[in-house]
Amino acid sequence: MARLVLVGLPGAGKTTVARAVGERLGCDVVDTDDVLASMVGASTPDHLRAVGEEAFRDDEVAALRASVARDVVVSTGGGVVTTEAARAILAEQVTLWLDAPDEVLVTRVGEGDRPLLAGNARAAVAALRARRASWYREVSRSSVDTARPLEEVVEDVLRAMMAT
Repeated sequence: MARLVLVGLPGAGKTTVARAVGERLGCDVVDTDDVLASMVGASTPDHLRAVGEEAFRDDEVAALRASVARDVVVSTGGGVVTTEAARAILAEQVTLWLDAPDEVLVTRVGEGDRPLLAGNARAAVAALRARRASWYREVSRSSVDTARPLEEVVEDVLRAMMAT
């Protein structure tokens, strides 16, 4: 079982915070996007474009299942909560929702290769929030605002993790 799983919208800082928390805890960090890329032999954006969102989400569940089977801090892809199977896995873990205001998320994702944010990133982030927020709440024990300095976020994550 994973020590901690981080969920949230693109740009919330899941990977950055996971690395910092892993360093503080002295444990490994796993990013489900990296696990998925290793499993399918393609980057997550390329795989999503190649197989479509439904097949991509099935593969993402397999990557999540493999990731949480280890004693690690797990950073997930932003859309992992969209499937019932993934939500069931996340509900069994110490899962925290990392969040920030939309304008912060849009600034952080910039011009990255994120197929679901193509076009108007601000509108896409708002739409993703509207669709996913209830799922993030459902699977998470707490939420942490990441629109602050990393060290403050890490302290809040560690406190929230220990409180569960």
